Amino acid sequence: MQIDINLKDISRNYKVYIDELKELKIDTKVAIITNSKVGGLHLDSLLAVLKCKEKFIITLPDGEEYKNLKSIEEVLEQLFVSRLDRSSVIIAFGGGVISDMAGFVASIYQRGIRFINIPTTLLAQVDASVGGKTGVNNKFGKNLIGSFYQPSAVYCESKFLQTLPKREFAAGVAEAIKMAVMFDKEMFEWLEGANLEEKTNLQQLIYKSVFLKAKAVEADEREKGVRAVLNYGHTFAHVIENETGYKRFLHGEAVAIGINMANSLAVKLGLLTDLDRDRIKNLLIKFNLPVEYKIADLDVFYDAFFLDKKSENSKIKFILPNGIGGYEIRQDISKDIVMQVLSEFK
Repeated sequence: MQIDINLKDISRNYKVYIDELKELKIDTKVAIITNSKVGGLHLDSLLAVLKCKEKFIITLPDGEEYKNLKSIEEVLEQLFVSRLDRSSVIIAFGGGVISDMAGFVASIYQRGIRFINIPTTLLAQVDASVGGKTGVNNKFGKNLIGSFYQPSAVYCESKFLQTLPKREFAAGVAEAIKMAVMFDKEMFEWLEGANLEEKTNLQQLIYKSVFLKAKAVEADEREKGVRAVLNYGHTFAHVIENETGYKRFLHGEAVAIGINMANSLAVKLGLLTDLDRDRIKNLLIKFNLPVEYKIADLDVFYDAFFLDKKSENSKIKFILPNGIGGYEIRQDISKDIVMQVLSEFK
């Protein structure tokens, strides 16, 4: 299966391939950026299909806490020592953290070189590896340093998901649920009955999710409009992740909680019925995702919204469902209403 990503600048168009990585020929130097866990499990499988002039392996520690500028400097150092040039290619081989970091490195090394995404987690396959958002975290929040930089190709191989821990798999499903609630009621209803342990269903999940994201990216590459809808649940999730030091929850788990919080706000505003909120919550629970979080300090939590890169002109941007399959982008919600919703999670 293939999905075309068609951008306004057609020279940057690329394809997403699903279960089609049989041979990868690259007529130049290649640097594979991975982490210790993925490298140990799957690097031999990648090397078996990769044909290139010369290859270098750069291995980072596994974990969101290493998604920072210090790691970027270490990677850049190894690229220079290995004498990669502007014709060289970077391969991102890992989950969302590796996809974001390798893409960011590719965007700034010698002012930009090509990179290929080979995501090995469900979250990265359905979301992080597609669309060109790259970056790292800092003490102020998640992905606040980065760039928009599209890959040359993306290869999503479902075989890599066989070794995923259950929590990691569920975290990816959260991102797929996000897209279904925003854009595709039929996909949402399909997910309510789908068994994702079946390979064909898993392939369909990846295809449906990438297709929906592709349409958003094509319409709004730089996130000025409809692409911002993909941040449903993330406004709350990023605060949760920052408060917990990126260690308590996986990203998709935080997004699941953020979706539940956003839905409570949507109910308060009359955009979502109690029944639909419960349907979404039950779907998250079906895939063993958390939906609750105890906020220690409501004022601190609220103030953290303003550090989010989606906030503009001192206004918080909330992405909310308008029924299942619809959405609204709101920047006019009063602090009083938001605090009422946060108090439900006190």
